[in-house]
Amino acid sequence: MGKILSKLLPEIDRVATQENVEREIAKYRLYCFSVPEEKLPKVTASFSLVPPSNTNGFHSSTEEIAIERVDEQRKKESYIEYFRRAVNRLPFRERQAFIMKYLGEEELFDYEVYNELGMSEAYYHKKFKPRIFYNLAFALRVEVYKKKEGE
Repeated sequence: MGKILSKLLPEIDRVATQENVEREIAKYRLYCFSVPEEKLPKVTASFSLVPPSNTNGFHSSTEEIAIERVDEQRKKESYIEYFRRAVNRLPFRERQAFIMKYLGEEELFDYEVYNELGMSEAYYHKKFKPRIFYNLAFALRVEVYKKKEGE
């Protein structure tokens, strides 16, 4: 059965897939630093004594900038939620190791993670860590497939 599946499924480009996952991790960490924990204030109507301008624009330039900032903030918050859901789809031990390694206050070294989880170094590096990256790549939809000859 395994041989049949391996012929049907495309082969994963390990290096490119790992680079994509690492890029997504960095993006997540950056967004976490730039998004405030508290919710954004709601926009309410305000009255002004400034006469309207005749630019035929729907929004003033100030309103446009505010809208762009709010849209960017929403995009970041949406990505953070998307990433969190992908991490939560990992099996418990993989999720635990991933959070310890990449999402804690400080990034831990590999030896700290596998010692904490009671794993051997060889198992962690050869089986466990690559499986975390693959599962996360699939959950985030950033896996890269090798092209077959003739494609």
